[in-house]
Amino acid sequence: MFDHYPKWSQEFARKYLSRTINTFLLHGNVHDLVPLKTEEGTEFHRLKSFLSDEFFGARDFVVFYDRSSGIYFRDKESQADFNQAIAGRDSLIGTEYAKKMPKDPVRVFSLLEQYFRLRLDQKKSVALIMDYAETIIPMSDASSIGNEDRTSLVYLSRWAHDPMFLASDFTNVIITENLSDLNKTLIQNPYTTEIKIAIPGEEDRLRFINHETKNDDFETISEVKPEIIAQQTAGLNFVNIRSVLSNARENKEKITFERLSENKKELIEAEAYGLLEFVETPFTLENVAGHKQVKIHLRHAVQALKEGRQDVMPMGYLVCGPVGTGKTFLVTCFASEVGIPMVKLKNFRSQWQGVTEGNLEKILTILKAMAPVAVMIDEADAYLGDRSASGDSGVSSRVFSQIATFMSDTSNRGRIIWFLMTARPDLMPIDLKRQGRAEEHLALFPPHTNEERVELFDAMMRKTKLKMTEEYIPAIIEEGFKTFSGADMEAALTRAKFRAAAQGLEEVTPEILDMALADFIPPTYPEEVELQTLNAVIECTSKELLPERYREMDRNEILSKIEELKFRVG
Repeated sequence: MFDHYPKWSQEFARKYLSRTINTFLLHGNVHDLVPLKTEEGTEFHRLKSFLSDEFFGARDFVVFYDRSSGIYFRDKESQADFNQAIAGRDSLIGTEYAKKMPKDPVRVFSLLEQYFRLRLDQKKSVALIMDYAETIIPMSDASSIGNEDRTSLVYLSRWAHDPMFLASDFTNVIITENLSDLNKTLIQNPYTTEIKIAIPGEEDRLRFINHETKNDDFETISEVKPEIIAQQTAGLNFVNIRSVLSNARENKEKITFERLSENKKELIEAEAYGLLEFVETPFTLENVAGHKQVKIHLRHAVQALKEGRQDVMPMGYLVCGPVGTGKTFLVTCFASEVGIPMVKLKNFRSQWQGVTEGNLEKILTILKAMAPVAVMIDEADAYLGDRSASGDSGVSSRVFSQIATFMSDTSNRGRIIWFLMTARPDLMPIDLKRQGRAEEHLALFPPHTNEERVELFDAMMRKTKLKMTEEYIPAIIEEGFKTFSGADMEAALTRAKFRAAAQGLEEVTPEILDMALADFIPPTYPEEVELQTLNAVIECTSKELLPERYREMDRNEILSKIEELKFRVG
């Protein structure tokens, strides 16, 4: 019956026809176009047009409301009918609403309730479509909710379970992008139901591209086939894709794979309010020095993903180890090698009530639409919060719950790969580290063997573009007289270049390099580094992935040493 409708509206129709609910909360991709299959093909409509003209096309009255526009109607006849009813009310009680219609929710809802009751009593059918609902019934604690918000909430709650409204052909559609931006009382009301509009999938994107370019000579606007554009625009909605196509058409800039990739990043970062950042590198795991066993493991993961074996992938990784061991670089190189986008979550927390949860909801929706994607969270022990966190009206615990629930969704296995990075995994809540979330725990350590130290030295020479007057490996590196992490080595070699430049030299001599390495004092504290190292050892979930020197260490002794170091470090 509703096969020509998108899935979310089919669900909407089924729930409406149950005749037990009249209030629907539409959220998610609400500012996009809606596909509608017809005999001639697929048409694309704005959401409110689709609801009023198609979904509620048979209703006698379709009323719209938002704070900016106030009350407006689908057609002139409905507007005239409402004006007539309001004029009658004005003459009875002395108001002048017919001359100047109010826009504030309390007075609007008062007028609408009287109008609805009047028309429903006459067996008329009515639909109310209320947009930007977060500005009318915003998320707020019960103790801080204002009088206007409280009154608006009462109206909407009453309409949801009023016997007359339920018995009549009445529907209230409340539209918001992020469900968490709305007052929780309305969301949890048993007489309301939530309908999520998803970001379009690949098949829908291809259908839209073909629809938008049906009058174009496609080769004049794109070097990339429509199927590839549809594949590469995961995470974008129809409006975003139209922007890409329009830019190519109007500015005569052909769509290339590189330009498409760049546009996608810009549009997704904008859609995510700048709270997602794409992380890119020209390097692969081949450029990572040391960490031999970890690289072997990650290459097996790369192979599994390329063969379509998402089912064997862990839900996520916890990457731990002392500062400077290259956690971020390793993870970025993994994403580069497997050929999937890597994004980094930026600070989505806000001082304003409800905004933090709304930001996170938006981000998680985009991540699901972008899949396959790798997600990097640096300093995860501080970033993700805790279920038991207090002192911020419960925001941290709600954020933690949102992320933990999303991470444990097994439908995302191999499609959204989490990398939680930290030097202090002991400070992370167990809920995130358990199986089913960050399942695989990888531990990184500074180079220990001669081979590892030389490999790191060579890698950092390439990275810093240090040029030597002759081939030379310093004894301090080869013999391990001093321990350097990747970050330490990079800093020390940069100092050697600085010393050479100060002497007017383009290349570094062995003597200058020896002096720079001998002079370098890493800005770390040995006890803290030892604590981070032992925490990484105890956290690693595979003995095979540990360097040989740590494999047979007594775990009870390590735990005792960790407790002692925690006490000393404070």
